[in-house]
Amino acid sequence: MKMQSDSRIFVAGHRGLVGSSLVRGLQRKGFQNLLTQTHAQLDLSDREAVAKYFQETKPEYVFLAAAKVGGILANDTLPADFIRDNLDIQNSVIEASYQAGVKRLLFLGSSCIYPKACPQPIREEYLLTGPLEPTNRAYALAKIAGIEMCWAYNRQYGTKYLAAMPSNLYGPGDNFDLQSSHVLPALIRKAHAAKKSRSEFVVWGSGKPERELLYSDDLADACLYLMSAEDALFDTLLKSDEPPLINIGAGSDVTIRELADLVAKVVGFEGTMTFDASKPDGTPKKLMDSTRMRGLGWVPKVGLEDGIRSVYEMVKNELD
Repeated sequence: MKMQSDSRIFVAGHRGLVGSSLVRGLQRKGFQNLLTQTHAQLDLSDREAVAKYFQETKPEYVFLAAAKVGGILANDTLPADFIRDNLDIQNSVIEASYQAGVKRLLFLGSSCIYPKACPQPIREEYLLTGPLEPTNRAYALAKIAGIEMCWAYNRQYGTKYLAAMPSNLYGPGDNFDLQSSHVLPALIRKAHAAKKSRSEFVVWGSGKPERELLYSDDLADACLYLMSAEDALFDTLLKSDEPPLINIGAGSDVTIRELADLVAKVVGFEGTMTFDASKPDGTPKKLMDSTRMRGLGWVPKVGLEDGIRSVYEMVKNELD
């Protein structure tokens, strides 16, 4: 059941941060039969179109990395879009996978599925044990529904669908639009602009929240590790009495202030940094407990400063 070099593999959302990293990882490891579709070619929220595509192409393995994503501002101002679009995508792809006889599916989510005041580090069993962060509640609920769908299909139909929850991600192909980006690309863009204009580097919030950041290629490596595992190992993650859920994180976190200082160092910004406390902080701390993933033998490879430097070198000319 594990993926082979000639297996038909569909990567949903192959142009996004996670999807593009998955495609690069699959190609590096010699997988030759990748199925990808742009939004113009296939609207993943269109259930009939997705069902038809799956029946025609018969994918054996599916990475469900397609999603409507964004930072605090986007989530807080467009909650209807986030819950509607993500539910539509998930419903279409998971049902089509079942109908087409997909052998394994990996559903990608986010650490925001866990309660706002969650004990730290966050273990998989803390799901649904408390209130969510209000600013991204709609997105989180959609992702929780996706986990529940994977679990329900496994129990009812005997499928092998696993949900992986990464910590905050960054890497090649990230979104640097300040209206919709996550914290690290936003900090990189702001620091770069402040350096160029010799102005203040303004950081949202108090700087006190803590974030765990994982390089997207490390996440892709972890995902391929899971989907390439032997049946005996993969099946240990699909218990019938608990959600098929696994955390994937870097193992440590930093405060937003520390992250901003690191970004300033990498970018070469030496001016004044200020914190705008009128802006929301979001969840105070989101450190994942990745014991289960580490116990399978996987560890991340890219350190935070090296990862930030790599991303900045790729995008600094575009940011101008």
